[in-house]
Amino acid sequence: MGNEHKQFIITPQAGLILEGGGMRGVFTCGVLDNLMDRGIRFPYTIGVSAGACNGLSYISGQRGRAKYSTIDLMAEHHYIGYRYLLTKRNIMDFDLLFHTFPEQIIPYDYEALARSEQHFEMVTTSCVTGQACYYEEKNNPKRVIDIAKASSSLPFVCPISYVDGEPMLDGGIADSIPLLRARELGYTNNVVVLTRNKGYRKPDKPGTVLPFFYHKYPAVKEAIRRRNALYNEQVSLVEELEAKGELIVLRPERPIEVDRMEKNISKLTALYDEGYRLASQIDFK
Repeated sequence: MGNEHKQFIITPQAGLILEGGGMRGVFTCGVLDNLMDRGIRFPYTIGVSAGACNGLSYISGQRGRAKYSTIDLMAEHHYIGYRYLLTKRNIMDFDLLFHTFPEQIIPYDYEALARSEQHFEMVTTSCVTGQACYYEEKNNPKRVIDIAKASSSLPFVCPISYVDGEPMLDGGIADSIPLLRARELGYTNNVVVLTRNKGYRKPDKPGTVLPFFYHKYPAVKEAIRRRNALYNEQVSLVEELEAKGELIVLRPERPIEVDRMEKNISKLTALYDEGYRLASQIDFK
């Protein structure tokens, strides 16, 4: 069923939940650019991993910036690859993504972030507790970048990041779809942006953590093992509330051809276009 006849009223309890998914986040870029083109603002937005990075550009009102960082920078710099694991111990060029890009290529508008009346949280996972951490930061640019970097630090292929001196990894480990977080804060009227097709589930088996990974952090190792089951529970909750008409979900309709580390520009552009198109079908009031 399409979104052609769906209406969503922006109330003070309206929340926007942005899943991660690596390069699949270009779908979210399309959704957010459509919202910005229409002047649609949510009182509360929460983003995980790629969703956190894309959400930052939405909160600052920099239309097209997230798309540029994902598609255009990939075309120019090929910033993902195993060569970075050898040279930077990171499968992505974080220096480019979190320093050169926001400081020089398309500078991030920290003043717009500070002025924004929207609440915006980014999700990380604590290596010490294995629990999700939720951060809202609008005034300290370095801390904004630290949180976004931590939220995007994929286990095994990215180094541990630090927020306020605390070791952190990708927010998707502990809370891939932070719908319950939004509801706990009183945002019960939600739009959820997913980057997988309807019905997708992760494999029904515990995640594997080799013994030499995170030996100092047993809690995060356990969180990685539980990740698949937790994700599947979250998707089931989203689908249940969607069926009851309690929220709206925007997700790719066509079978996903974009990998988490996708480099094919035409595939990325097609997924961005699909996000833009599907968001345009929602009648926001």
